[in-house]
Amino acid sequence: MYSKINDVKLFAITFFIIISTLFSLKAQKGILRGNVYDQETGEPIMYGSVSLEGTKYHTLTDLDGFFNITNIEEGKYVLQISYLGYKPLKENIEIKDARVVYKKILLIPEGIKLQAVDITAHKERRKSETQISKLQISQKQLESLPSIGGEPDIIQYLQLVPGIISTGDQGGQLYIRGGSPVQNKITLDGLTIINPFHSIGSFSVFETEAIQNVDVLTGGFNAEYGGRISAIVDIKTKDGNKKNFGGNIGINPFVGKILLEGPIVKFKENSGFNASLMLMGKQSLIDKSSELFYPYINSKDSVGLPYSFRDLYGKLSINLGGGSKINLFGFNFSDTYDNPKITKLGWDNIGGGMSFRIIPGSSNLIIDALFGLSNYNTELLGLDGRRRYSQLRDFTSKFNFSYFADQFKVDYGVEINTVHTDFTFENIFNQTIQEFQNTTNISAYVKFRKKWGGFIFEPGSRINYYASLGKLSLEPRLGFKLNISDDFRLKGSAGKYTQNLLSTTNDLDVVNYFVGFISSPEEKVYSYVENDYTKNKLQSAYHAILGIEYDILQNLELNIEGFYKYFDQLVVINRNKREITDPNYVVETGSAYGLDISAKYELKNLYFWLTYSLGFVNRNDGYQIYPTVYDRRHNINLFTNYNFGKDYSWQFGVRWNLGSGFPFTKTQAFYNQLYFNDGIDTDYTTENPDEFGIIYSSERNGGRLPYFHRLDLSLQKTIKFSKRSSMDINASIINVYNRANIFYFDRIRYSRVNQLPILPSLGLKFKF
Repeated sequence: MYSKINDVKLFAITFFIIISTLFSLKAQKGILRGNVYDQETGEPIMYGSVSLEGTKYHTLTDLDGFFNITNIEEGKYVLQISYLGYKPLKENIEIKDARVVYKKILLIPEGIKLQAVDITAHKERRKSETQISKLQISQKQLESLPSIGGEPDIIQYLQLVPGIISTGDQGGQLYIRGGSPVQNKITLDGLTIINPFHSIGSFSVFETEAIQNVDVLTGGFNAEYGGRISAIVDIKTKDGNKKNFGGNIGINPFVGKILLEGPIVKFKENSGFNASLMLMGKQSLIDKSSELFYPYINSKDSVGLPYSFRDLYGKLSINLGGGSKINLFGFNFSDTYDNPKITKLGWDNIGGGMSFRIIPGSSNLIIDALFGLSNYNTELLGLDGRRRYSQLRDFTSKFNFSYFADQFKVDYGVEINTVHTDFTFENIFNQTIQEFQNTTNISAYVKFRKKWGGFIFEPGSRINYYASLGKLSLEPRLGFKLNISDDFRLKGSAGKYTQNLLSTTNDLDVVNYFVGFISSPEEKVYSYVENDYTKNKLQSAYHAILGIEYDILQNLELNIEGFYKYFDQLVVINRNKREITDPNYVVETGSAYGLDISAKYELKNLYFWLTYSLGFVNRNDGYQIYPTVYDRRHNINLFTNYNFGKDYSWQFGVRWNLGSGFPFTKTQAFYNQLYFNDGIDTDYTTENPDEFGIIYSSERNGGRLPYFHRLDLSLQKTIKFSKRSSMDINASIINVYNRANIFYFDRIRYSRVNQLPILPSLGLKFKF
């Protein structure tokens, strides 16, 4: 007890010192800040270039179009703003000591805006930000991808990212640089979304049209992120249209959807206050349409594609002026997989939250906060009558602070998560594992950013206190970038990461339709690696990443990263529990290491992206070291998008993927499974049971499936009716040459189950 009290004191004192020190810092010179918007729509201009002409003062706008330049000498300047596709703007300003000047900037669109980014601004970000194992994805990039049903989705785009592996089209999961799904945190507007991918495996709960930006951090992330030990996918939605009512309606064989948006209080040039609303609904159609359009899929079982899902999302955005804002959002996501020959499963996730940003008028401090609740429920009833149930309810409160000073920036914050889990699981030996827990996790972090010439240094630290375990974890983080020349940069990161959430899925499973969640157990956890019970029940990992960036040409960039992740403790459910005295949970260790290479070439109407990943993912369960079922040695993705025709109204996309085969455990023999229902009176000499048991090879995952490869094509025509209304006609073909890619092998039925065959589709989307 004394030790726990001291840990809490240390936690409180450390955080108090951080806050007190930063609040004692005061601005000595002038501050220029503001927001940059599109004059026609009121949408923020992201990563626009902001500078004071003829000086060293320069920065880029953030996702809200906000910029902040500190410690400016007193005097008169010319403010200049520029971004590709907009008329550059210049304005005379005057800066006075210890005063804040706020500017609301409206840029006028000009020319035709395509997927191309501002090369100058993009290169400036690469030079001024560490961006280690980080990829930023825009809505336009998502929409350019050839996709199933002509419906672009973030889960399909993520599979292009080096280091990310998908195990299949139906029930497959995403694995990021050796991390399983539960080890990857996916957030929507700052709130963690549990199991955000639908059972069909090619669609997520996120609506592409509502996405503003996606940050993908495949490893080595800094102290502002916590609660997971492998990767982060941070998704932010856009605000509703601030000037006009509008939206879009789309339909294809897979999905029907609608998005509506518009102002409640209109955006005006001479007023900082405005409010807008966005509502989105998406309903799957494939469970009905597959019988008509794709009768050849799963024709032997006559079940077609028995997937159904519905996603609802709404967001109210209120801008208060001066860069301050409030967002209210809510969601209701649901999914059903009903295959009478395999299983019936359903899940839903309901929640919402409020976020706000406060920018004090006379301070270098920016305050962001979030309060949110999500409630995830899932239940599976197998043909064997075994029930699996899981509920996870999470209430999140977090405060983030950013302090801007001359030549450095400090980010710090605190987060409190109250988590309730309810879980029931029955294994193949008829042993039931039940958990009912309430736990609170408290964390605080600080990250310092300083630039010396071409060297950027970002040390950080995160403190996590897991109340139910009485465990305090100090997690140092570090990131750096060295600009060796204007075109060549060296970068690296390292850190320690922990989490107390574990999943009921198992690395033995190729198909994981049921995904349940449990907080780290309060009971003892046994390690067959150490042949003893563990003292620490947290899951933990260490990351180390080193890479280079090289701008070969103005429009051609190369990125190479080597990574190593050591998972020094992974808590998993003991699926081999045969007796009531056997431990419910056991410990594994593991590692993931490899090389990710990415090359991008971008012109005004052409985008080309080539990626290659070399990966090794292993686990040690105390009996043997084995590759996981998602250990894909080689993975290649080629993606290109070409705009052509009058006003570039035609868009052609190509994606090709090649991946080496996944590991699997070989079958050694079959046997008649006799349950001895009559006890010692069972006549085993004459019984002839219908069920078969499987004897697996003693070497876990010793076999390899064949290589995977697939070609996808899309062609889209945009027809303009007016300035604000248009129609997109999208024709796509998935798996063009109908490659029979194996998904898994049903050992009992002795039948091969393939991934999706050739899928032609036609989709329509009307924008207004």
